[in-house]
Amino acid sequence: MTDKLLDGSEPFFAEGGSTGVLVLHGFTGIPKSMRPLARTLADAGYSVELPLLPGHGTTPADLARVTYADWLLAGEIALAKLPDRPEGKVVVGLSMGGTVALSLALSHRELRGVILINPMVAPADGGFVEMLRAALASGTEMLPSIGSDIARPDSNGGGYDATPVRPLISLLEATAEIAPRLSEISCRGLLFSSLSDHIVPTESSDLVERDFGGPLERVVLERSFHVATLDYDAAEIEKRSVAFVGEIANG
Repeated sequence: MTDKLLDGSEPFFAEGGSTGVLVLHGFTGIPKSMRPLARTLADAGYSVELPLLPGHGTTPADLARVTYADWLLAGEIALAKLPDRPEGKVVVGLSMGGTVALSLALSHRELRGVILINPMVAPADGGFVEMLRAALASGTEMLPSIGSDIARPDSNGGGYDATPVRPLISLLEATAEIAPRLSEISCRGLLFSSLSDHIVPTESSDLVERDFGGPLERVVLERSFHVATLDYDAAEIEKRSVAFVGEIANG
């Protein structure tokens, strides 16, 4: 693995006096996409951990060496770093970060809440997964970048200019395991979904809204694309997220 990090890849941590919040970026992305939200939560007085997930922030070749299990383990480790407080913990995830957040909610029943931003949850069509496997078997290890899908022309989330096939397959396999178990999650949920998302179909958010086991509020973002945390609705996401964590902390 290379030692040089892309700009915006540095992890973020702030220790506060209340609820602990784990913040997770998306597939091929970097902490830059979640840093404003993490800082807003920290400024509100919460302990916040925003890690750089394995394989990210360096080169696509590094990402090609890891799988969903590595991101989930990193999430477990980062969650454990947050101080144990009576107010509990919340996990926030964008896209793949939302997938990991749901995995953690399934295995950590003590979590008090999850905040999902355009989460990747709905299983992909089996034919698409098989196509990816065939491409990998034929020697195609990289696909074109999924890009930084943001409506604001002056905003960019950073990340990679290519998408490794092997870890993408592992992510899609994870969604197939998580989706049927959404009803097992009992904590509170806050779901943000963009009307125009060119990366993750809105069916993922529809599935979460339909099957999530705990109390869930869905907020539709009318002006933002996939990386909504850096888009026109970022302030709304930050405001509602702080309020959501505050309700949990005071509940």
